[in-house]
Amino acid sequence: MSLYSKLCTLCDELGCEYSTDAMMRDYTSFKIGGKADLMIFPDSAEKLSKIVLLVNEDKIPVFVLGKGSNLLVNDKGINAVVINTCRMDEIELVDDTTIRCQSGVSLSRLCRFALDNSLTGLEFAFGIPGTAGGAAYMNAGAYGGEMKDVLVSCEHINSDGSFSSFSGDELALSYRHSIYSDSDYIITSLTLKLKKGDKDEIKAKMDELIGKRKDKQPLEYPSAGSTFKRPEGYFAGALIEQCGLKGFASGGARVSEKHAGFVINSGNATAADVMAVIEHCKKTVFENTGVTLEPEVKII
Repeated sequence: MSLYSKLCTLCDELGCEYSTDAMMRDYTSFKIGGKADLMIFPDSAEKLSKIVLLVNEDKIPVFVLGKGSNLLVNDKGINAVVINTCRMDEIELVDDTTIRCQSGVSLSRLCRFALDNSLTGLEFAFGIPGTAGGAAYMNAGAYGGEMKDVLVSCEHINSDGSFSSFSGDELALSYRHSIYSDSDYIITSLTLKLKKGDKDEIKAKMDELIGKRKDKQPLEYPSAGSTFKRPEGYFAGALIEQCGLKGFASGGARVSEKHAGFVINSGNATAADVMAVIEHCKKTVFENTGVTLEPEVKII
């Protein structure tokens, strides 16, 4: 019996949804990407642990997917078992100022949960189109805030299916990086420490920031958010605009005229189209400014 057959059998035994014909373009914000060999939708850490144990016994590559908001997947697809965490979406209030949630909870839902409980500190994340697990994985941030400011600890699954956790400095949080960025641990849940605040003020801040996103970002097009990391001392979008690259296109991929830091899918773009735009931006910016742009988008 092949590993994929074993996994499908295990999923059936666990009552775990799976798909053998999932197209990655249906699960990424870029709306780009070919077929996944197998996509599994665990709804608990315990089920995920059993799946990880079987997968690693046969040394098959695993790719963990949240909302796919920071990914560019090859048009030919992905040769791996894709673990889609969207069913792992429980959230709870541990005490007056502490939230614990599973990794598949969307950031927008997490922010609304904080608002409902008059907790401040997460407003910066409202509108970031990812999951809590993805945000911890890359220390997501915006508008002067980042996960590092509120993240206390993360629980995860090791390659042998066992459970462990990191907290505080062990998380190694820095700009768009955590200990998980350099490991094969799979985040299962997060604990966040916030502060009591005024609900009206929290909502006003969330409304203000979502308004800024709508005004300044090309949300009407599929994209993976900010395409490049912020170079030290510069802003990627400003450098790209300075080089006259707003509107530069290759096939269906284009540098947004609204915000040059975004490469958008303007219509049926392929991964190759996006890569052509990224490479042209990198080359042109380096030739004109001497600054090397590094993609923030994870390229699969």
